[in-house]
Amino acid sequence: MAMSGNCRITVVGSNMIDLVSYLDRVPERGETVFGRSFDQGFGGKGANQAVMAALLGGQVDIVTCVGDDLFGPKWFDHFKACGVGTGHISTIAGIYSGVAAIWVEPAGDNRIVLSGGANDHVSPGLVDKAFDDIDATNVVLSQLEIPQPAIVRGFVHARARGAATVLNPGPASALGQDLLGLTDWLLPNETELRLLAREMFGLEHDDDVALAKAFARKSGIRLVVTLGDRGAAYVDPAAADDAVLFAAPKVSVADTTGAGDAFAGAFAYGLAAKMGTAASVRLAIAVSADSVTRRGTSVSYARGQALEAIRHAL
Repeated sequence: MAMSGNCRITVVGSNMIDLVSYLDRVPERGETVFGRSFDQGFGGKGANQAVMAALLGGQVDIVTCVGDDLFGPKWFDHFKACGVGTGHISTIAGIYSGVAAIWVEPAGDNRIVLSGGANDHVSPGLVDKAFDDIDATNVVLSQLEIPQPAIVRGFVHARARGAATVLNPGPASALGQDLLGLTDWLLPNETELRLLAREMFGLEHDDDVALAKAFARKSGIRLVVTLGDRGAAYVDPAAADDAVLFAAPKVSVADTTGAGDAFAGAFAYGLAAKMGTAASVRLAIAVSADSVTRRGTSVSYARGQALEAIRHAL
């Protein structure tokens, strides 16, 4: 798919080597269980989201760090193969590349343990250096697998270039007020929304949509909350009493790992391509729902004619 020079996305984010064990059940404390199978691949929220946006046709650059281990050089090859720019990737000496240990249960649900490694070295200085060479971008997209000061710098540069800022707040943790004030769009899942609402504003509610409305009013930020097989909800703080719900297609779930990243990458692409909010959410739901029908993270994302078929069906 040809890339559009008018659809430019900068991802300030993470990369992780995914070590995925497929289990009949997760072990209890002190217990060892046999896995049914095992996969290894490229993942991490930043990397996955960058790949999804590039597969859709965006001109994507990623600002990230890799280790000088055996995985480091492979990241450059992977990003190049997926159409993601590698000019702003730093290799950190004496540090391992990030790793995600993932357990997937038969129904597709997952548990993930992250070891950040080189991702912890994504710094404000490295972000500044990258943006010295990035003259224009439509969207700056980030996640919480790298230090928040680096995200803040990326969003400061976005504001200076008139770009929209999009934050996928995972893994869930409270946001600094400086980061919150620079965020135009927040893309949490249900678990992340509950933690953010409780930790930041003392908000709790059994209804995720009602909680999203209350959070939008408090934060002043536009929210798109992913709701799993229920789809997504969009809340604009200027009209927080009127959440817009988007349904998800019914699919056979093999593995939910990476689905939220497919959503975020596609949504950022939609914003950069000037598709509008509703169309961007529908595209994001479609590609993320499709991804859960296959095992793996970014390897599960539709490509080529299969991706075009999803787009044309909207």
